Amino acid sequence: MPEPLEPRPAWAPHLPDGTLPTDVDLAPGGSLPGRWLQRWAADGARPVLSDGEGPWVGGGELEERSRVVAGRLSGLGLARGDRLLVSAASTVELVVAYVAALRLGLVVVPANTAYREPEVAHVVADAAPAAALVDDAERGRWIEAAAGERSIPVLGVEVDRPDHVADDLDRNVLADPALMLYTSGTTGRPKGAPLTHGNLLASATAVQLAWRWTPEDRLVLALPLFHLHGLGVGLHGTLAAGASAVLRPSFAADDAFDAFARHRATLFFGVPTMYARLARSARLAELRSLRLCVSGSAPLPAELHEQVAVGGGQRIIERYGMTETVMNVSNPHDGERRPGTVGLPLPGVELRLASGSGEIELRGPNVFGGYWQRPDATAESFVDGWFRTGDIGELDDDGYLRIVGRSKELIISGGYNVYPREVEDVLRSHPGVGDAAVVGVPDAEWGEAVVAHVEDADGVDEAELLAWARARLAPHKRPKRIHLVAALPRNALGKVTKADLTDP
Repeated sequence: MPEPLEPRPAWAPHLPDGTLPTDVDLAPGGSLPGRWLQRWAADGARPVLSDGEGPWVGGGELEERSRVVAGRLSGLGLARGDRLLVSAASTVELVVAYVAALRLGLVVVPANTAYREPEVAHVVADAAPAAALVDDAERGRWIEAAAGERSIPVLGVEVDRPDHVADDLDRNVLADPALMLYTSGTTGRPKGAPLTHGNLLASATAVQLAWRWTPEDRLVLALPLFHLHGLGVGLHGTLAAGASAVLRPSFAADDAFDAFARHRATLFFGVPTMYARLARSARLAELRSLRLCVSGSAPLPAELHEQVAVGGGQRIIERYGMTETVMNVSNPHDGERRPGTVGLPLPGVELRLASGSGEIELRGPNVFGGYWQRPDATAESFVDGWFRTGDIGELDDDGYLRIVGRSKELIISGGYNVYPREVEDVLRSHPGVGDAAVVGVPDAEWGEAVVAHVEDADGVDEAELLAWARARLAPHKRPKRIHLVAALPRNALGKVTKADLTDP
């Protein structure tokens, strides 16, 4: 009697025609640099990166330059497993330093370039980096101050140090940590989420398959490389596919349209805020020159999806990822792209909805193993080996996932995570404030706007509190509006009932 056939996985619709689930290898090369070096060895002259203005850098040059920088980092005394804090704008030099760090076996800790001193100090104290690479002198001084007596070296991304031969390159395995990103969770301050080479490579390979990413593709990458969307999806995906990318230091609609035309781009990845600005442009029809547009990091309004489809000829692929799990779900390349949904599980990803709550739970090679030095938070986030996302979802009859809410209070504004308690603590630190409550309010441009309600503001006005927040928080965390109230709504136990807060 023949053996029963294996059930077709939920992610099978993402595979190109002729590809069987059993053919899928989500870890080619054995590590991130291992995969990239395979690509560069095959064709070292092929263009890989450009800043949009200067000459293209090929794979052979990236290998050589990253080897030199890895040697310089080794000469500083950095060794496998050490953490390297990196906070800089997107440039080719930053990518070279990043590749070098991974080849040396370092764990890169990206920090948002808009962080203020208290935010930088938290990352330095928690991650205890052995060195830092920055492109801003003030940020460098904050890092040095936070390090205190540990006295870590703070350098530019060029790593302008004497050359040194590193004899411990390219020895990573899938289980080795590669990145540690900080994410706001359900309690307390941002937590470190270590991601292994295996986690990151599995996701890069999954989206390469799902989005039909080939060496002929060229991505305009205006997302920052301190964020997983730009780094773990845009850059890793480009290098894993053997494709090329045009790095832009920031996003502006006209700059993006110019880059599409000048560099004959085929791909653009963005957050809904970016697509809203492209849709308002008189040049929206120029999106038709691209092969594919992808949106993530926040919900894409269905009306914006249709606006871009009609005016720009692009049915945007919406997908769903998290810092702890990289990429999870995507609308299909070849099948129907349903507005308001994030699609089907990506290759290798298992997804289920918790009974009763509908909370989305995930399992697969993309899922991290737990938070940095936080066994309590790790234990709370896993059940029977499944990661609890805190997002509430529902599946339609065809298995498409729709995210309908969050069990966590996380706010997503402009594609960035904002945890209310961090903003509340900053406002409470003002001597004229008694208490504060922060919520996310639907916003056509930002997805959600950060709005604060402040109680017992003794002689303080909104402008003063906005300035207070501006000096202490990155732009995406700052309240868009602050309402001064006589008393915050509370339950019988004195806890603020945020559902009763209104935004006039």
